[in-house]
Amino acid sequence: MGRNLQNGERLRPVDLARGHGLSTQAIRNYEEAGILPAAGRTPHGYRTYTSLHAGALRAFLALVPGHGHRTATSIMRAVNQGAAEDAFRLIDESHAQLLDDRRTLQAVESALRDLEPTTAPEPGAGSEPAAVSGPGGTFIGPLAGKLGIRPATLRKWERAGLVRPRRDPRTGYRVYDEADVRDARLAHQLRRGGYLLEQIAPLITQVRAAGGLEPLQAALCDWRGRLSARGRAMLTGAAELEAYLRERG
Repeated sequence: MGRNLQNGERLRPVDLARGHGLSTQAIRNYEEAGILPAAGRTPHGYRTYTSLHAGALRAFLALVPGHGHRTATSIMRAVNQGAAEDAFRLIDESHAQLLDDRRTLQAVESALRDLEPTTAPEPGAGSEPAAVSGPGGTFIGPLAGKLGIRPATLRKWERAGLVRPRRDPRTGYRVYDEADVRDARLAHQLRRGGYLLEQIAPLITQVRAAGGLEPLQAALCDWRGRLSARGRAMLTGAAELEAYLRERG
């Protein structure tokens, strides 16, 4: 900010705002939200801030990239209300969520590595024919046998939206095309990793939106980069918050 904030001088809202490219209204909003401590007032009623407010603003802006606006706001409110333990709990929850996101990414990457090229289905038991349907299609029995699961499991996955087989217009039997087989195999890998159906469904949706497994690799790389950036942002936020806590005494 180009000014010595350690000598107790009073600052105006515009002094805080300029250093971070914010508006003076944003500074007032932050104070009203509890992100900044309550400002002092001049005899004429104008707000005045100090180095403590500047430290709070730096801490908040550093926390946002790693924790999100809502959680960063809650952290600063807790600190300013003297409830540091509540702030630490919120930080721990963010770290736990980041770890969970990393584990999810690792599970998807592991599942993709374990997927083998689709081969011709082997005969298997089921309530529907254990033979290959028309062009490029597989019935439920052979697919279940290939995966080592029961046909009833595939039906359950269908109800959860993990696979979307078409129906043979002549017989009404389920027919799984190449994309369905891919989705079923990915779901199987993730289920073996302990993931719930409701956790797997959005991942299958991402595979479909990407147009298959290969295009998904770029999305996974981007996902990994965003997680790393978030982890580093948490370190930066922690350093600024610690500095603010020290200044508060």
